[in-house]
Amino acid sequence: MIIAKVLGNLVCTQKSSRLDGVKFLIVQPIDLNTLKLEGKSLVAIDTVGAGVGEIVMLVSGSSARQTERTTNTPTDSSIIAIIDTIEMGDKTTYNKSRE
Repeated sequence: MIIAKVLGNLVCTQKSSRLDGVKFLIVQPIDLNTLKLEGKSLVAIDTVGAGVGEIVMLVSGSSARQTERTTNTPTDSSIIAIIDTIEMGDKTTYNKSRE
């Protein structure tokens, strides 16, 4: 699983019919300690109603096709959760209600 920040939306008017009604989001992995962006951004299918600026959990590979929305869908990355809190040891590095 990957923790990432939602950076934006991606709209496609021409796509596979299996992707009709799918919301695409642009995400970029973050460092769990600093919350700074790291690595390359990517496109993920949103299965939970995430929005720009939120911290999310995503899965890739065959796991990305294991949700009710993505079964038999051509995807390699799916957002499966919106993160409320990240705690590491005795430190809270992210709390959605404080953002």
